[in-house]
Amino acid sequence: MLVGALSWLAACSTAVHLSQPPNLYLDGRNYPDALVPAALKVIDPPIFYVTDRNVLAEGGQVAGYGTGRSDSMGFGLAHVRFGATDWSDLVARTHVDRGGHISTLKVEALQELVRFSDVPLPVVRKQGTLHFSPAAVSAYAGKAAAFQQAVRREISRTGNRRVLIYVHGIRNNFENAVQTLASLWHFSGRRSTPVVFSWPAGNHGVLGYFRDREAGDFSVYHAKEMLRLIAEIPEVEDIDIVAHSRGTSVMTQALREMVIFNRGRGLAPKQAMKTGVLILAAPDLDTGLVRQRLLSERFSEGFEQVNIYINPDDVVLKLSSLLTNSSRIGAAQKEDFKPGELKDLRKQGLIHFIRVEGASGSDSHSYFRNNPAVLSDMVLVLRTRAFPGGSLRPLEADPDTIWRLHHDYPLDRLPNLALERGR
Repeated sequence: MLVGALSWLAACSTAVHLSQPPNLYLDGRNYPDALVPAALKVIDPPIFYVTDRNVLAEGGQVAGYGTGRSDSMGFGLAHVRFGATDWSDLVARTHVDRGGHISTLKVEALQELVRFSDVPLPVVRKQGTLHFSPAAVSAYAGKAAAFQQAVRREISRTGNRRVLIYVHGIRNNFENAVQTLASLWHFSGRRSTPVVFSWPAGNHGVLGYFRDREAGDFSVYHAKEMLRLIAEIPEVEDIDIVAHSRGTSVMTQALREMVIFNRGRGLAPKQAMKTGVLILAAPDLDTGLVRQRLLSERFSEGFEQVNIYINPDDVVLKLSSLLTNSSRIGAAQKEDFKPGELKDLRKQGLIHFIRVEGASGSDSHSYFRNNPAVLSDMVLVLRTRAFPGGSLRPLEADPDTIWRLHHDYPLDRLPNLALERGR
């Protein structure tokens, strides 16, 4: 049984397509065509990426990234081809085609723009205190400036001052991560600057799940550096973050350290980090660790809101619970919370637990990509910043104060955002 569970966990990733458009678009409404910058109405838009995977080279050029670790970050552009003839065709098919794949997604070319220095940087000892080597600090700062300048140029080109970061889970390769962000970015209206953070997941074999978990811990420092450098860019207004599965551990660890660091500087974490919406989809996080390491640090006050999508029928997280002997927050039920805990969180008004219905079997863990109702709600969060339960996000609250997301939003209850401006 144990071997079977490990094998199932090691094979939970699938290819990513631009498929299953959100319910929000099924009747031809709402895609914000008029608000998409002209610079992004192309079929092969670039997606920024940051990764600490090992480089796969061909002819001296970066051809891809593997499952091995790198002590240095790479930053670059991934050119993604949307399988449509032109922009109007892609928009029209987004509106009306619900069944099957409406478009393929292919990463056609990679362009690494910056290769950071290896970390840790060398140190020197002076009078009993360790200092980073001035030469090493100067070299790293130069790479950081080049990274920030590339993002600034893109913001100037598109006018999109909000950054959207996506962090994948286990068994995802580099291209899976880029394709997933491309799909989410497209459906949310291409009104942000998209950045993938890809860590060395994708290890195969019976022990692949545990190797991926360790690889995620390895990447926390680089994730934190990426967040710091983006927040320091003057043109950036907000940073929205979507993380899936074990990627939620990578990102919440990095964010937690930044919250503590900024409080130590006497700064309000949200203002210093420029963080906006945090979305945790099917989080593979120990429920007890969430309580002790995140809630105890008042982690949620660093964000406009935190949306946590949970599915008690999540097969992957059930297996993870079995292997780790601890409940996972992404498969949480009322019994996993202390008496009154959910009501206290509801009063704070920052953390929203959203129970997904109708996602089972192979779709029980990857529902945020494949379930139109989940994708609709995520799009509404990113586009409107609305809290659940209002007219913009028609969710219902159960007696246990967990929001309920039906498999299908009724079309007559969906908001009409076709005339939305300036959000």
